Amino acid sequence: MSTVHRLRVIVVDDERPARAFLTGLLTPQEDVEVVGEAANGAEAVELIENLRPDLVLLDLHMPELDGLGVVRLLRRDRTPLIAFVTAYDAYALQAFEINAVDYLLKPVEPARLRRTINRAMERLEAADYQPAEVDRVRAAAAAYDETMAEPMLRRIPVRLRDHIVLLPVEHVSSVVADGELLHLTTSREQYTITYRLKDLEARLDPAQFVRLSRGTLVNVGLIQRVTPMPAGTYSVVMANGRQFAVSRLRSRVLRDQLLRL
Repeated sequence: MSTVHRLRVIVVDDERPARAFLTGLLTPQEDVEVVGEAANGAEAVELIENLRPDLVLLDLHMPELDGLGVVRLLRRDRTPLIAFVTAYDAYALQAFEINAVDYLLKPVEPARLRRTINRAMERLEAADYQPAEVDRVRAAAAAYDETMAEPMLRRIPVRLRDHIVLLPVEHVSSVVADGELLHLTTSREQYTITYRLKDLEARLDPAQFVRLSRGTLVNVGLIQRVTPMPAGTYSVVMANGRQFAVSRLRSRVLRDQLLRL
């Protein structure tokens, strides 16, 4: 990231007047350079990773891919300083304050925006600011998730090379955990996201997805066959040909939920 005198800023908001208002406040300031604007989350991810700004003023609530979703999709080494911009949201503000993540309340006041700019410049002067900032923002996102009763997901934002794809959940055949990563497989493609399996499971319809083991979820509608195995377990074959072993504990759940008339 740039550490030059002028702070390079990107403004992200799905409402054009809101972007124009923030840009209008930033442009006259001699130590700030607005290097880009984004109207949605997917555009924001691409712009941030291409332009490598110092600071992003990121709208928290956007359709399809919100501000926290943008943070999750950013590569760790390309995550800049983040200041969320939001209307009053008690859960979000609590998560941000606990984790020392900057935020601005709409309508944004010029003096408060100036304090955010000054704070960003101070943090940029710290040699090890980036790892700490990334951890703060991701911790705030996790805390916010834990306090919100979020609706069931209909689409999951995933990477496809340099693009963001909104993947319908009904197309997902299986989800397999690999450390801090999740591998999502459809009939033809595999995508990888940074997310906790239990958090994703909580946002998927339990009638549509079933856990087969500690690290595997599958789409019930895409199960092709279930084969009994020794010791009362099962093997599941999906419509795309992938095969999964079912743990002993989950075999009992599978039998009770799916294998009884």
